Amino acid sequence: MAETVIETCGLVKRYGDFTAVYGLDLEVRAGEVFGLLGPNGAGKTTTILMLLGLTEPTDGWIRVLGHDPVRDPIAVKRLTGYLPDNVGFYDELTGRQNLFYTAELNGIPRREAAPEIDRLLTRVGLADAADTRVGAYSRGMRQRLGVADVLLKRPRVVIMDEPTLGLDPEGARTFLRLIRQLADEGMTVLLSSHLLHQVQAVCDRVGIFVKGQMIACGPVDELAEQALAGEPLRLELELAPCTEELLSALERLEGLVEVHRRDGPAGTAPGDFARGAAASRSGESLRLELVCRRDVRAEVSRLAASHGAAVLHLSQAGRSLDDIYRRYFADGGETGGGTSEGAA
Repeated sequence: MAETVIETCGLVKRYGDFTAVYGLDLEVRAGEVFGLLGPNGAGKTTTILMLLGLTEPTDGWIRVLGHDPVRDPIAVKRLTGYLPDNVGFYDELTGRQNLFYTAELNGIPRREAAPEIDRLLTRVGLADAADTRVGAYSRGMRQRLGVADVLLKRPRVVIMDEPTLGLDPEGARTFLRLIRQLADEGMTVLLSSHLLHQVQAVCDRVGIFVKGQMIACGPVDELAEQALAGEPLRLELELAPCTEELLSALERLEGLVEVHRRDGPAGTAPGDFARGAAASRSGESLRLELVCRRDVRAEVSRLAASHGAAVLHLSQAGRSLDDIYRRYFADGGETGGGTSEGAA
């Protein structure tokens, strides 16, 4: 089991009668990318501020790398890098000059900072813009400069709050690759976001926040098993060629409930498929959706191979983080333990 680098127990934050975070138990392990996923107002940013010692909890306790952010916020800030959703830099200074200023604030001698700044600017793809004023940077460039700024003090944990907000698709993909690289090198990343597909793309584990409470936590596959237990499994399948004999063999699979053609008529129960249509396309690929009571992917692959067919595509459908999140939100969105909309 990897070392626990962030831990909270019974964490509560109230502002008067309003509860922003309610009873949070959180554990983030060394070297993982952990995603705090929830809509705006779920309590994610409030949680991050408590982890950094920027606001005190009403109840409960926190440890970040063994330090209490309430009692020893300086130690937490020394070991932790923070990338807010809107990174602040001096626009009249260049990217390089901004990083030198950060190095000075952290007590890093200029002779040591210079080669490290060059390395980091190259790493985040800003070597060619290093001597351009930050006021001329795009949002994506500012976010990447923010990563260089955070990494300059060599933190053990990096906390990012909505880091891809406002980035174009390519900029977001580049940023997510950078996050994954940091984790692969052993750094721990805590990522707050409301963008489900991005969280799924980069996070090892996900905590789903609704109205100040974390109502589910774990790898996406485990969350799917918990949230969608009892629902039929849907498989998307494309075969070439798909003969009547292969189709008959597929329909006899134990646990198969329905077969749907993805490029033709709606599906029917096994045994009642429109065979004439399949036969007329026997030399071409055929796209199907299989509705099953269990996972039959291995058996489908073996059947296809035994009938001389190629599996062009075979994947689960309806098990994305979007599906999981909708289910958890539907089940937990109205129960907030005294919380309400509007938390940071």
